[in-house]
Amino acid sequence: MRIKSSELMAVAVKKSQYPPDDMAEIAFAGRSNVGKSSLLNLLTGRKSLARVSGNPGKTRTLNFYLINGEFRIVDLPGYGYAKAAKTVTENWGEMIEGYLKGRQGLKRVALLVDIRHRPSAQDVQMHDWLRHYGLDGLTVATKADKIPRSEAARNIKTIREVLGLGPDEKVIPVSTLKKTGVDELLGEMGMLLEGD
Repeated sequence: MRIKSSELMAVAVKKSQYPPDDMAEIAFAGRSNVGKSSLLNLLTGRKSLARVSGNPGKTRTLNFYLINGEFRIVDLPGYGYAKAAKTVTENWGEMIEGYLKGRQGLKRVALLVDIRHRPSAQDVQMHDWLRHYGLDGLTVATKADKIPRSEAARNIKTIREVLGLGPDEKVIPVSTLKKTGVDELLGEMGMLLEGD
């Protein structure tokens, strides 16, 4: 699959602000600073479609992007930012669950984890949520350029174990810096959309 066009369609904090539930969606979730915005910019070939920031916790809304005029990518707010106020974290949970629960067009949520670190308790909780809603099965291990290739297989094994991934669940290592893993991820997204 190739992404030829992308545009921001809606920014939402509640259901009434979502675009109509009339096309397929693939959402991206992950901890603050896991590299979600950089990955979305690389996938779409646009430098500043999603705002990249050195300050974690920048995305506090659900951002809906129209892709190729055919489907949407949904950027979910990053979780696990220690400095976020308790009310912000509580609202985050409600916002995400509200989206995951009732969205008919939602095909899958790509869960982003940092390949350098063991998945956090919040990563595990997020994966459990996704499994509960039948949206699990695609994990993206970001920042793959930051570790030697010899460590990558071992770290992916740890990610699989900690998240309790089954043999059919994919873990795709990606590097936005070296632009690796992107074709595999796009291919996976294409298959999800074809299964429509």
